[in-house]
Amino acid sequence: MSEIELPKVYDHTDVERRWYDHWVDRGYFRPREDGAGPQFMTLIPPPNVTGTLHIGHAFNHTIQDVLTRWQRMTGVPTLWLPGTDHAGIATQNVVERRLASEGKTRHDLGREAFVAEVWKWKEHYHARITAQMKRIGDSVDWSRERFTMDEGLSRAVREVFVRLYKKGLVYRGNRIINWCPRCLTALSDEEVDHQETDGKLYYLMYPIKGTQRHVTVATTRPETMLGDVAVAVHPKDKRFAPLHGKTVILPFLRREIPIVLDETVDPKFGTGAVKVTPAHDPNDFELGKRHGLTPVTAMDPSAVMNENAGDFRGLSREEARAKIVDALQDRGLLARVEPHRHVVGHCQRCDSIIEPYLSLQWFVSMKPLAKPALEALQRGEITILPRRWEKVYMRWLEGIRDWCISRQLWWGHRIPVWTCDGCSETIVEVEAPTRCPKCGGASLKQDEDVLDTWFSSWLWPFSTLGWPENSRDLDRFYPSSVLITGPDIIFFWVARMVMAGYEFMGKGPFPVIYLHGIVRDGQGRKMSKSLGNSADPIEIMEKYGADSLRLTLLLLSPQGADIHFSEERVDLGRHFANKLWNAFRLVAPHLKGYVPDEQAARPYLTDADHWILSALSTAVRQTTRNLKAYRIGDAAKDIYDFTWRELCDWYLEMAKPRLYAGPDAPGADAVRFTVHRVFDTVLRLLHPFMPYLTEELWHALPATQGDVCVAEWPVPARGVHRDAEAKIELLKEIVGAVRNLRSEMNIPPARKAHVLIRAVGEEAEIIRGQRDAIALLGKAEPLEAGPGVKKPSVAASAVVRGHEVFLPLEGLIDVETERKRLEKELEKVMRDFDTSMRKLQNEDFLGKAKKDVVERERVRLESLGAIKEKLERNLEVLG
Repeated sequence: MSEIELPKVYDHTDVERRWYDHWVDRGYFRPREDGAGPQFMTLIPPPNVTGTLHIGHAFNHTIQDVLTRWQRMTGVPTLWLPGTDHAGIATQNVVERRLASEGKTRHDLGREAFVAEVWKWKEHYHARITAQMKRIGDSVDWSRERFTMDEGLSRAVREVFVRLYKKGLVYRGNRIINWCPRCLTALSDEEVDHQETDGKLYYLMYPIKGTQRHVTVATTRPETMLGDVAVAVHPKDKRFAPLHGKTVILPFLRREIPIVLDETVDPKFGTGAVKVTPAHDPNDFELGKRHGLTPVTAMDPSAVMNENAGDFRGLSREEARAKIVDALQDRGLLARVEPHRHVVGHCQRCDSIIEPYLSLQWFVSMKPLAKPALEALQRGEITILPRRWEKVYMRWLEGIRDWCISRQLWWGHRIPVWTCDGCSETIVEVEAPTRCPKCGGASLKQDEDVLDTWFSSWLWPFSTLGWPENSRDLDRFYPSSVLITGPDIIFFWVARMVMAGYEFMGKGPFPVIYLHGIVRDGQGRKMSKSLGNSADPIEIMEKYGADSLRLTLLLLSPQGADIHFSEERVDLGRHFANKLWNAFRLVAPHLKGYVPDEQAARPYLTDADHWILSALSTAVRQTTRNLKAYRIGDAAKDIYDFTWRELCDWYLEMAKPRLYAGPDAPGADAVRFTVHRVFDTVLRLLHPFMPYLTEELWHALPATQGDVCVAEWPVPARGVHRDAEAKIELLKEIVGAVRNLRSEMNIPPARKAHVLIRAVGEEAEIIRGQRDAIALLGKAEPLEAGPGVKKPSVAASAVVRGHEVFLPLEGLIDVETERKRLEKELEKVMRDFDTSMRKLQNEDFLGKAKKDVVERERVRLESLGAIKEKLERNLEVLG
């Protein structure tokens, strides 16, 4: 390959602009067609077409891309399948808000025209999302891209609905559902955010018919009393034994309602008597069914009191609550009001308070579907990483409720159910019928509702591969290898996909589910637009580069742990990119035209060469092991540590004299071979993490073939050079001691210093053999080493494995000036130390301060103590 000249400064904009199209044009992201044996396949969690990708998407996509690129380099036919989700309620809300800004509603446009507007929105934002994915470096197969409402997936959705309906698992019924009065649609349990709220508990008094007595019930929602159809007490609660069989008069409406006995009533809540409102509470709905009570709905779909609310008709639920409480108080029917903290459901999309509402909806019976998904985990067919999430998954499946799948929206998959106007026959078919199969009538009306967004998403693992047809892709890539997603959609999506896989494919959709952490801001808060803390990945990549962002996110993320992210932290990745770039530019002039010849180089390899090659082999082994175990952050750290510390900080510093000596100097082949081998391996090892930078450097490295994107994944060399490792580790410890002494004694980094080492025992010969390297790295001139070395009268010293290291100070520093500097610094540290000590001995501080504040102070005292000891030791050295 021809070598390219590298500019002095790494310009990520120029580098990242060129390579993505190059990879796509060469078809690298499409799976090899000649691949026999194992395949690697993963599915992108389809982002919603409601806007742009956020930093959490960048994190998720980086993990997937690392695994995909790694597998591709191992030679496995690899498919990462992209796509987007129509996101029914979210997308419709966005478009409706845009219309509202123009003074219009969807009803002004009509269904067909409104849906056409949403399709325009989809196309616009789909293009933006695609551009973002390419900028991040996603190595997805664009030729297989899918959308949850494309023709193939729509067919799959209808097929599933019809199959479940005919199996008796899809049904229509009047049940209590989560209703959003702002979005005017039903919501599943998983689409409701439950928020702790400071509310009130109202004690309402209902007159007992034919007496002057009352029964008192407690409620957080007085406005729902207008839908009460009974009062319930526990049959064994002796307090209410005299009321068995009695009726009460519902205030305002004068409706007589019975007192019923039910064992689900908690005698300890409120007064022990509870109002029963089957149309506005899920528990009351079940209680009402047990006792044959007819529900009364007191509100309309907008949460406005309806015709059943008497004089309160036309009021919002909030207005009705206030007026009802006042009216009860006026009539002496309000016993008391207490503060009460409780959980209130909010719409996940618009944050409106959810109304439990009796409504005719379509449901999926989930328990039969959940059983195989639960057993799959118990049998070990599916593994969830980190393993702690397995209990969460199991608990949800064990307590699963039926899934409300109908939505009162226009954007989405229309429910494939028709009703005959002539005979009222219900027709459920995959394709739209033209005539009623019962009466032959042609006047058929399709159900107005659409399906829940997740009803298409739960089919993603096989619908994207061509199901219900028996396609080659389906046969080849189902089940996929791993699912990578966040834990926040384990119920929405993950568990449901497992259920669908077993129901329609007879096997799970993936053997491994890797749940990565959530990206939070520096304060630990979840990223959100409302908080203004949601970082834009495009802006960050423009400033720092995609590779820098990718590496930073991975380095900040132990397996499954949340990330505390801020833009400034991307310097972690940027500094590494610059470090590697500069290191490569250091060696590049010495590799021009070089053709590696291991046989010629081997006899001349030094201890440093053997050591770095051995360390490289360890890095390859550890990185590969961590990738296999889905410890992606640990794998990134393996490469980071080797490249920055071992290669740049140590080996290249040791190699400089031999590199600078020229290609004809003795041992030149050895150092050039080693440098080439290390950079060749590092670039391949690092490519899945930083694809753009590595591709650029790969093309500047002589004797490489093709693109690093499809280069062979490195394998560790057989064996390790233990002798060289031991020698260099000792050298590093001694050089580290010299550097620490220089730093403590305030000696300028560039100034040469006399160093003496009293080397003893078996390692004395090793130290003498590494004398030139120690002198070079420790800026030591002259350097004396041996068992007979004597300690100078004024010298800083350290001990390394029993070897004494001395740094003579006379003539190196102004001893008196340094003593005054240390004394002044010690005086300040002593003041801070005493202040901290007094604070921690103060009972008032310990009692009132937060635990983390006290702990920080303890850590501060410990740090000050260590600094104090060091300063005292250095003053003692000066005499």
